[in-house]
Amino acid sequence: MKSKAAVVHALGEPFTIETVDIADPIGAEVLVKTLGSGLCASDIHLVEDPYGIYPFPLVAGHELAGVVQEVGPDVTDFAVGDIVVGSLVQFCGHCEACLDGRTYQCQHPEDTLRTPDQPPRISLKGEPVSQAWGVGAFSEYVVIHQNQLVKVTEDIPLAQAAILGCGVITGAGGAINTAHVQPGDSVAVFGAGGVGLNVLQGAKIAGASTIIAVDLSDSKLELSRRFGATHTINSGSEDPVKAIQGITGGGVNHAFEVIGLDVTEKQAAASVGVGGGAYFIGMRPPQEEFSIPMLRGLLTKQAKVQGVYMGSTNIKHDIPMYARLYKQGRLNLDDLVSRKISIDEINEGYQAQKHGEVARSVITSF
Repeated sequence: MKSKAAVVHALGEPFTIETVDIADPIGAEVLVKTLGSGLCASDIHLVEDPYGIYPFPLVAGHELAGVVQEVGPDVTDFAVGDIVVGSLVQFCGHCEACLDGRTYQCQHPEDTLRTPDQPPRISLKGEPVSQAWGVGAFSEYVVIHQNQLVKVTEDIPLAQAAILGCGVITGAGGAINTAHVQPGDSVAVFGAGGVGLNVLQGAKIAGASTIIAVDLSDSKLELSRRFGATHTINSGSEDPVKAIQGITGGGVNHAFEVIGLDVTEKQAAASVGVGGGAYFIGMRPPQEEFSIPMLRGLLTKQAKVQGVYMGSTNIKHDIPMYARLYKQGRLNLDDLVSRKISIDEINEGYQAQKHGEVARSVITSF
């Protein structure tokens, strides 16, 4: 099947819009027509920083919503016409972590992919094209393993549904699943972009009483109020660590860094009170390291530092839960979708995101 897609041919190059070939689904694979594809910053890291995860050319994109067009012979969970959300959480379903419900820690994610002796899912002029995280959602059609899909009801707009697959589960899940925010807790979030806004509302859903948003952009800080922030701090005009300590009387229970910068990671760690935790969500270039003063930073405060992957999410359970919360008016997805764009506008969409103009752009037209 022919499909219009945004392809990156080499590290650091822009997306080019081309027609690729999509293979028929085999085994437990599902063919999905993409009706919503969110522009997540992780994809820009993938194509601009030397992670070396996938060879080029590459089709990125992993926040997917669409409708099932065809299913492979081993598919049990989906039928033609189903509305689905896709996610980059790849899980086999049979390893120890999966059987324990920790699908985000799956030991055999490669089981969701084709083997080297099978034809590629995506090809261009007869040559294989890498499919980022087994999704490759910057394509009009996608072939994806059924374990990376979740069925949702038709009454959720597909642009909003798309961001459930990463931005929402990573942010809200980081607060709810990873940090286990409790009623009455205090939370600080460094970075009020798409993921940071979801950390804020995850903390609100969990019952946190003090929720502090930290950013350089006043417009983002104003938006953060709609997602549960009780306090805002512009770190360009005041020291966020001192401000947080002043608000909380010593530091927060939970601090989240969602940007991926050394300075904000250190600020997040420093803003934690005794017995609290700093949680790092933002991606950094693979060669970079992090350091923190051991005595004052961790030991005497009895604090912890933890990396967060995909909000510790079991997508089959959590995505339907967040969809229900949205329909109940308890989860804000509408204000996350800043712009709806076509696939031809993807480079401009990412530029707007880099400049802080939007929370999330979503491709809704191919």
